Amino acid sequence: MTQPVSAAPLRRTLGVGDAVVVGLGSMVGAGIFAALGPAAHAAGSGLLLGLALAAVVAYCNAMSSARLAALYPASGGTYVYGRERLGAFWGYLAGWSFVVGKTASCAAMALTVGAYVWPEQAHAVAVAAVVALTAVNYGGIQKSAWLTRAIVAVVLAVLAAVVVVCLTSGRSDAGRLDIGASGGVGGVLQAAGLLFFAFAGYARIATLGEEVRDPARTIPRAIPLALGIALVVYAAVAVAVLSVLGSGGLGQASAPLAEAVRAAGAPGLVPVVRVGAAVAALGSLLALILGVSRTTLAMARDRHLPGVLAAVHPRFQVPHRAELAVGAVVAVLAATVDVRGAIGFSSFGVLAYYAVANASAWTLSSAPVSRIVPVVGLVGCVVVAFALPWVSVAVGAAVLGAGATAYFVRRWWHRRGGAGQ
Repeated sequence: MTQPVSAAPLRRTLGVGDAVVVGLGSMVGAGIFAALGPAAHAAGSGLLLGLALAAVVAYCNAMSSARLAALYPASGGTYVYGRERLGAFWGYLAGWSFVVGKTASCAAMALTVGAYVWPEQAHAVAVAAVVALTAVNYGGIQKSAWLTRAIVAVVLAVLAAVVVVCLTSGRSDAGRLDIGASGGVGGVLQAAGLLFFAFAGYARIATLGEEVRDPARTIPRAIPLALGIALVVYAAVAVAVLSVLGSGGLGQASAPLAEAVRAAGAPGLVPVVRVGAAVAALGSLLALILGVSRTTLAMARDRHLPGVLAAVHPRFQVPHRAELAVGAVVAVLAATVDVRGAIGFSSFGVLAYYAVANASAWTLSSAPVSRIVPVVGLVGCVVVAFALPWVSVAVGAAVLGAGATAYFVRRWWHRRGGAGQ
């Protein structure tokens, strides 16, 4: 196995509560404000079925990740698990999937902040948000955890207000919750893939494994707690919004939660929802930068990325060069590109990442009962990934193929160099 470039450890400061908050900051983020509309458009009356399917896949992924994180409490998440359980290539592929997919997600979240705060200058606001949050992360993981705690509190309060206003309004009609599959099985699967984008935040807990106190106990507790809270929140919001707009109205809404409160007779709440969406996007962006930088650190330690990125700051005990590199790349993307469709692209990459996690968890035990969860998770990831819009699948597969090609070319080059000495 390749030896790490740097053995400098990160500081273990996060407890169960901090880890849960980091996970919630990723999951209860901009996805719930943005993903419901496209998911309803795909699934129609099968939206809640799509949500349930996304939750099942997410649960299996979370349980597999929790078991692995307890054994391998290091930065990098599934990059480390795949490397240790399946071999260097599969770990690399997981890390590549995560870094590329989540870097696109970072840009999407930054632009979401810009679109809600100052639509006419969305790119400039997005870049400013990236710079500010990179500075926060540079100052230490505890500062990031405290900021995330405040963001989660604001977002949960806004979502609670949306649920109460919708369910208590005269426009609420339980008949609009009729669960069917007007979008067909393919529509339900596609909705599950789009909604999975919002669930995937619990990966952040695993990727921060080197900064969690007593990880063997903390991580297996924090991941299901964060996922359970997020599922309850999503289900409540989906039911409330559907009861007012119906699947047809929800599928046509560009800002579904804002449209729902307006239709419910509370137009004064619309600006509050817009602020909540911007804050939620900030929370997602903060947690995403944390996760991508830690996976970058792990891959740099193994020389899959430039070794200079493996440095740990002597005072703040954070992977400062990796954080600055990630922040710079995201800032450039946020300033120059339109990342519409990034949800689908990100979902494809993250589902590939979790497919490797489930395959890794499958190797932990030979008992058939112990293998049920990782098998269901692996099959679910593959099926849902290829049910995404074809453009997302094509681009995602091409990017993964490019990463795999780079891995084998690099290995061939090193072997050739070694043979020549």
